[in-house]
Amino acid sequence: MQIIKKCEELEEENNIEGLSHFFFTLPRPLPLEISQNESILRARALYCFHRGEYPELYRILETTAFRGSHQKLQTMWQEAHYKEVEKQRGRPLGPVDKYRVRKKYPMPRTIWDGEQKTHCFKERTRNTLREHYLRDPYPNPNKKKELANQTGLTPMQVGNWFKNRRQRDRAAAAKNK
Repeated sequence: MQIIKKCEELEEENNIEGLSHFFFTLPRPLPLEISQNESILRARALYCFHRGEYPELYRILETTAFRGSHQKLQTMWQEAHYKEVEKQRGRPLGPVDKYRVRKKYPMPRTIWDGEQKTHCFKERTRNTLREHYLRDPYPNPNKKKELANQTGLTPMQVGNWFKNRRQRDRAAAAKNK
């Protein structure tokens, strides 16, 4: 279990050099319960990402059902694909290129709940806000707090969403006159 704790520490510190040295000193082969441990695999994924060993990174991320806290793993998945495509094309990717890469290489279900994010909010969140907007486009502060708790957003984000939606609706109505 010391191996697992050490991996967790090094990953938390983002200490790639330490991980490299640590992995090099581990006995071969590792016992299965250690080599398949989520903390070991997270640290190994981080190590592979920083070393540019993308095929191994993808294998780990595609075959391991990670519990929670996927943001870091999702970022590694996307950044690795961006770097590979940049290397192929010999130039940095722009926003449209990155969008196309994300569409071509969707995240595996092992690190993603499958729900699409559209304009930074998940579809479920947008649907909830839309339903409430149809009932009342001017929610009071208490309703904003309630919606924030329901959606996982801040009250300010909820307020901004409603304000933007009202503005878009006014612009669309003026355009259609």
